[in-house]
Amino acid sequence: MEFESKDEMELNGEFEKELRQALERRPAPPRLKRRVLEEAARRRALGRRTQVLWWQRIAAAVVLAAMAGGGVLWRQADERRKGELARQQVMTALRITGRALHEVNARLTARERGE
Repeated sequence: MEFESKDEMELNGEFEKELRQALERRPAPPRLKRRVLEEAARRRALGRRTQVLWWQRIAAAVVLAAMAGGGVLWRQADERRKGELARQQVMTALRITGRALHEVNARLTARERGE
């Protein structure tokens, strides 16, 4: 068994005294509750602003994606329309050429029979 010296006992006594003082119940500083509640409200507001900002960014991204998709669809429709117009022009040209060839063929046949 070890015995404590007088200095050690005094140090332990002081330590215990300081510990008791540190753990002693004290009234809260004035306006602490209000400051804590104001800080909590400020953080909630900041969190809401951050959340709103993220939702705005998401909405902007959706709008941009929709615009890009609409642009692609419009371009495809425009190309399809132009292709259909070109096809109609080719068909008209082929009909005109077919009629002209038919007339030339009829004249040649008539000339061969007449001569």
